[in-house]
Amino acid sequence: MILLHGLGRSDGSMEKLAEAIHEAGYDTINVDYPSTEYPIETLAGRAIAPALDRCGSAAEINFVTHSMGGILVRQYLSRVPIENLGRVVMLGPPNNGSEVVDRLGDFPGFHFVLGDAGLQLGTGPMSIPNRLGAANFDVGIIAGTRSINPVLSQMIPATDDGKVSVQSTRLEGMRDHISMPVTHVFMMKSDAVIAQVIHYLRHGSFRRQETPLEQGPARTKLN
Repeated sequence: MILLHGLGRSDGSMEKLAEAIHEAGYDTINVDYPSTEYPIETLAGRAIAPALDRCGSAAEINFVTHSMGGILVRQYLSRVPIENLGRVVMLGPPNNGSEVVDRLGDFPGFHFVLGDAGLQLGTGPMSIPNRLGAANFDVGIIAGTRSINPVLSQMIPATDDGKVSVQSTRLEGMRDHISMPVTHVFMMKSDAVIAQVIHYLRHGSFRRQETPLEQGPARTKLN
């Protein structure tokens, strides 16, 4: 199991999620990578290739990502197939870009703070997310519907999590999608989100009202 944090964050932001996934019976690799120092094309290889090496001869490789971490997975898989790829769960991914980047990308200091990768996450047709195409892998996506940043939310013309609209998280070819009342910044720490991540890893779908969430470790251990 490989976990990838978002832009401007660190592996610490995914620590609670990584621990919960480990307790559910999965081996975890919580990757830290310099998200603001390189473009997405470079970051994808720098973050994912070494993590795959650490997985060794694992029968199956799964990913759980937050925000731009999901775009890194899409970028990597567009160039390098993973034969033993299992499931991917994305939290708040800007799969169609973010209007926040459109509005603020030219402002002084934006590139200094968020780097080349930040500028690549706009909604235009040439942005990295919009150039990568549909998913040809098993992916479930969780979108947030609450915001703690009303200024940024005013730049997004739809329901959003403070950084990314619910609509933008959607990806052609995805297997499942669910919206939850969480914010972009803290969704990976939400107990409800964590439970949904584990449910998807086990079943390939998110829990709906009629499906109870499981408790306890998984029956089999997957990487």
